[in-house]
Amino acid sequence: MKRLRVCAVSGGRADFGLLVPPMRAIAAHERLELRLVATGMHLAPEFGRIIDAIRAEGFAVDEEVESQLASDTGRGVAKSVGLGVIGFADAFARIAPDMVLVLGDRFEIFAAAQAAMLMRIPIAHLCGGDVTEGAVDDCIRHAISKMAHLHFVTNTGAAARLARMGEPAERIVVSGSPGIDGLLAVEPATRAEFEVQTGLRLAERNILVTFHPVTVAPGRTDAELSELIAALAGLPQDIGVIVTRANADAEGRAVNARLEAFVAERAGAQIVTSLGQRNYARALGLVDAVVGNSSSGLYEAPTLGVSTVDVGDRQKGRLRAASVFHAQPERNAIGRAIAAAMARPRAPVENPYGDGRAGERIAEVLAGLEDARALLEKPFNDAREAGERDDGA
Repeated sequence: MKRLRVCAVSGGRADFGLLVPPMRAIAAHERLELRLVATGMHLAPEFGRIIDAIRAEGFAVDEEVESQLASDTGRGVAKSVGLGVIGFADAFARIAPDMVLVLGDRFEIFAAAQAAMLMRIPIAHLCGGDVTEGAVDDCIRHAISKMAHLHFVTNTGAAARLARMGEPAERIVVSGSPGIDGLLAVEPATRAEFEVQTGLRLAERNILVTFHPVTVAPGRTDAELSELIAALAGLPQDIGVIVTRANADAEGRAVNARLEAFVAERAGAQIVTSLGQRNYARALGLVDAVVGNSSSGLYEAPTLGVSTVDVGDRQKGRLRAASVFHAQPERNAIGRAIAAAMARPRAPVENPYGDGRAGERIAEVLAGLEDARALLEKPFNDAREAGERDDGA
């Protein structure tokens, strides 16, 4: 039987670590053939040109799609999407995939999905059906879900949400988050090993901070970041602060400039562009709390038992493990949440996003497809036909 050629698309650290487990499972499966396209932050020097991290994981990059403009304004991001659609159209024409595999809600991935849809290539979408009301990512994620033909979701609530959006139930698979697979595959490091591997210095107590732009409303990013920085500045000086730079979202460069200024002023604070998948996992095993508004604090951190302080509403709507503390974007509230998070002993909690076997589930479903192109004819699952009342009850 002809092998199914699956083309994965990665735009940067936001999706790459989560894609590694399913890509490994696909590459190892006798009925599947992996192809990979790198775009976005992978190709941008200011974000560390992390395409090298792809190759370090043993993957070949079949195509590079340049789409990242220097501008991070809304206009610049919109133009980047347009460039991406053009680039992906050419890349997909050369690769001739049977299926395009995309993850999440980044604008680079939005461009890839548009190109695949218009070229009538079936799309498998990972991590659809989630809700993050505080970011434009929410709209992008739902739009990709409607363009997709097969869904691998992280939880049953997301599956139900996609069904209410009209997606056929037989096209929705609850795989769990592949990010958990990746975490569990990484060998933990001692403090000394981590310092050698990263060049960072750990204090007696440490927090890992990641703050991304709040893209749903202009002006909120700067206000919320100001409160976070004020809370961090008020922490005891013996607490080490490790900051990772923001993604390439609108206002991302302004966020990074302010974070760099904070780090320059605070003794014991350090900043890195990206820790990479392995060292990020090792950091989660060593720090006392994760602070900010990144999805990793909700998706991955609970698996290792580390506390998370989720600031603001960027991740509003996501499921939350018992180790997650929410804080309004106000310095005193953030400070109290950090204190509570650091006082909580590191302990296992149930992670609502899965058990670490997502990659193998995804590969098995893809390998079982008899005719991927048959997925292009996608019925709309109207809930009313199943007896749902018109009043929504």
